[in-house]
Formats: sequence, C-alpha cells, structure tokens
Amino acid sequence: MSPKTAEAMACQIETTIHGHYLLSPAAGDEPAPLLVGFHGYGETAQDHFNELLKIPGIEGWTVCTPQGLRDFYRGRTGEVVAGWMTRHNRELAIADNLRYVAAVIAEVRRKVPGCVDRPLVFSGFSQGVAMTYRAATLTGTATATTPAGLIALAGDVPPELAEGEVLASLPSVLLGRGTGDEWYHDGKLQADVELLKNHQVAVETMTFDGGHEWTEPFRARAGEYLERIRTA
Repeated sequence: MSPKTAEAMACQIETTIHGHYLLSPAAGDEPAPLLVGFHGYGETAQDHFNELLKIPGIEGWTVCTPQGLRDFYRGRTGEVVAGWMTRHNRELAIADNLRYVAAVIAEVRRKVPGCVDRPLVFSGFSQGVAMTYRAATLTGTATATTPAGLIALAGDVPPELAEGEVLASLPSVLLGRGTGDEWYHDGKLQADVELLKNHQVAVETMTFDGGHEWTEPFRARAGEYLERIRTA
C-alpha cells in the first residue's frame, strides 16, 4: 500500500444551523415600521440592540437585531460574541447569512403583523455594515419589501456589490464616521459616497468627533433620518 499524503480534498456540505435575534415591538397599538440592525465583529445582538434603543424616537419603531451565526469566545473572558464571516468559504457564508436574515424578517412579520406594510430600514455598525448593504440589496425577493433606507456607521460597501447595478435599488443611505476612526477613514467614506451617487442613490453623511463607535450626535442624526422615513 502507498503511504498517505498530506493532501486532502476540501468538501462543503449544506446543513442546518440555528441563530437568534432580539425583538422589541414599537410602543402603542398603531402599525409601526421595522428597523433591522447588524452588530459589528466581536459584538452581540444585544450590543447593537442597546445602541439602537438610544436613538431618539425609536419607540415608534419595531426593532430587531439578529446575531451573527459565527460565535466565538472573546479572549479569556469567556464571553460569547459573534461575527458574520471570515475569508474562509466567504461566498457560502454570504448566502447563509442572507437566508438567515430573510427568515428572521419573515418571522418578525408573523409575530408583529403591524409592521408588514410599513417601511423597512436596515442599520449596521462596523462589520455589520457589509451585512446591512447585502440585506438591503439582496433579500428583496425573500422579504417582498424594498427597504426605505439604510444607516451605515463605521463600515464600507462590500466589494462584491461595487460592480453591477444592485446598489441602485437603495432609496437613500445615511453614512457616519468618527474623525478619529482609522479603519473607516475619510478616504473610504468619500469612495462610498462616490460609488453610491454613481448608482443614483441619495446619500447623507455625518462626520462627528469620535472614533470607531456610536456617539450621541450620530444617534441624534439617525433619529432625524428615521423620523423622516416614518412620517413620509
């Protein structure tokens, strides 16, 4: 018999995985719009949920934050956090995430039927921004809804969406960055603005004093943006 070599075939197989999300229906009995938010790398659904609940006027929205499907332990603390993907099997992870998001939105609409015919907005922070763009442009068939807006803080347009015409489906985008954010620097912000405008997307920007983080001034701006959509 010939000896085993160090080479092996790399194979993929589809399987079922369970995710979870947080949900907070809007205050009152009136039908309310839906805000779906995506956390950053090494965060949790609770982290993003907590930030969204600080936005002025958020009580008029049903808020949902899915947690990324890729859980891991943060350092030696034992805290379980999550991410959305790595470079490994990236395309398969994107497809998994989009099916997951569509399933979450469908279930939320069953649980909170008052948001079915109301506006849908996506938000994201850091790594979650890429998921925000993907969800807003690629889940339309599954969710049967064209999003009314998108809030992107401290993250850029994912490279696979830069080509083609899918970005043209976005009605408007609010982009935010901190002046001290070395990762989402001004060059990336300006490149995103140019890319989106080239696809005829209405773009608003806000640069605030701060770093790679949420701040009160940005939350106030996000609240104004959401209120315009809610009352349109």
